[in-house]
Amino acid sequence: MKFVNARAYADPEVAARKLMEIAFGVEPVQDGRVHIEKINWPFLSEFGGSPSEYKAGLTLAIERGWLWKHESGTFVRLTQAGKDMFA
Repeated sequence: MKFVNARAYADPEVAARKLMEIAFGVEPVQDGRVHIEKINWPFLSEFGGSPSEYKAGLTLAIERGWLWKHESGTFVRLTQAGKDMFA
């Protein structure tokens, strides 16, 4: 019998907090914009998250009001609530 190890970002709360940590560490370009690839690439490659974990974390961060995502999907902005997480 084989057992599967628990995934680090299977909980959307943990994934959302990791995405916030990554987004907070990225230097915004203009008007506080953070290009979406600056947070999805590290999450997927460096931290070993899956696309479904990324999507669940991003959705939760937006629902909680930590991030605001542009309609085009090309960038996000940290909201004040999101910035307050790291104050």
